[in-house]
Amino acid sequence: MSLNAVIAANRFGLGARPGELTQIARDPKAWLLNQVAQTQFTTVRSDGLLSSDQAFEALQSYQAARAAQRRADTAPNPAVNADERLRLADLVSQTTGREIEARIQHAVTTPAPFAERWVQFWSNHFTMAARNIQTTPFPGSFEREAIRPYVWGRFDELLVKADTHAGMLIYLDQAQSIGPNSQAAQSQQGRRRAAGLNENLAREILELHTLGADGGYSQADVTEFARALTGWTVAGPRLRRLAQGSKTGTTIFVQALHEPGSRTILGKKFPATGERQALDILAHLARQPSVAKRIAFKVAQHFVADDPPSALVARLDSSFSQSGGDLSVLARTLIQSPEAWAPEARKFKTPNDFLISTMRAGGASTASTQALRATFEQLGQTPWRAPSPKGWPDVASEWAAPDAILKRIDWANLAADVIGEAFQPIAFAETALGPALTDKTKLAISRAQTARQGIVLALMSPEFQRR
Repeated sequence: MSLNAVIAANRFGLGARPGELTQIARDPKAWLLNQVAQTQFTTVRSDGLLSSDQAFEALQSYQAARAAQRRADTAPNPAVNADERLRLADLVSQTTGREIEARIQHAVTTPAPFAERWVQFWSNHFTMAARNIQTTPFPGSFEREAIRPYVWGRFDELLVKADTHAGMLIYLDQAQSIGPNSQAAQSQQGRRRAAGLNENLAREILELHTLGADGGYSQADVTEFARALTGWTVAGPRLRRLAQGSKTGTTIFVQALHEPGSRTILGKKFPATGERQALDILAHLARQPSVAKRIAFKVAQHFVADDPPSALVARLDSSFSQSGGDLSVLARTLIQSPEAWAPEARKFKTPNDFLISTMRAGGASTASTQALRATFEQLGQTPWRAPSPKGWPDVASEWAAPDAILKRIDWANLAADVIGEAFQPIAFAETALGPALTDKTKLAISRAQTARQGIVLALMSPEFQRR
């Protein structure tokens, strides 16, 4: 078995399942290339999962019941608070809870773990997090509807799908943005609603989704882009009069909310085309050279090294630019790049990588949502709860602090009890690491006083903690 099989499974993928390294070893690159552009591998079973509009309706029902109960109970009442907590727990369970379970289940059992890592990379690039009750129901449906179907297509299409999805519009407050000189703002009702421009989405698109903080845009560009984005909102009770006939919880464009006039961004003028204006700006942004350079660096950093080889970044940059942002071409270029196959494992696993690769190596077929959510929270990477729109950090310095390592050891001790029912320590280590397992680690495992200790040593070994 070649080391390339281990690299394909761990660096490109999410870790090997029992017997998988033998399968991959026949042709590691072909195994990866066969996952590219295959949408069946990036699709999660949606049985029992809510669409974004259904999640919106569930949120509305929760808020309506909460408001009604508070109106009825003017005095402090512990029973009322308990009822609210139960309703909130039910909302979280039927939205985020089910989504986390489906996502983990897919990651642990998929035969195409490179495709799943590719999805999770782009989902983190376009972070939509559950930061409060308003956003909690949406990250799962956002990933399923705006990310997974488009990660093998063109970047400009993915950009539009992600940044106009109802979840993103709510997360970055675009749903409340109204052009100061729009028809709605000038009406008496609009003045009562304290209509105003919100720049959050515009800023994050420029800084995080496209150009980058040093991408050459100005505050004036942010404001102009925010004006262009006005009108893009989410159909709901607040817009009942302006969005008649629109399905609640879906993305819509309301001309009456849109700031009139042409816009100038990055020195280019965009005429007053209403709904098309923001879409034309997004298309223009996607073609900027700084976007290709930034995406190339992020892909290389995620898959290969915190400080990625400049030759790899340049090759990915060229691939992105020459293909017009074709993400399948970008993935194939990564797979074919010699720098990506360097023997040294230079990426430290995030908590998500550590937990998923452990379950894959142990042959897990189901996931206990409640237990795993608690573990993800303990290790600091609860799915869809990134601390900011920047997403989860992707470098070792953010995850390898002594306290974080101790927490991994604590969890490894619990996992070892389960894994030990099916594997002897050396067999487990060889299943997960193949020829990457060093003689030093193998000796340490063989000298462990108990099987549990041996498996913990395997899980906490440098070979397993890095990819």
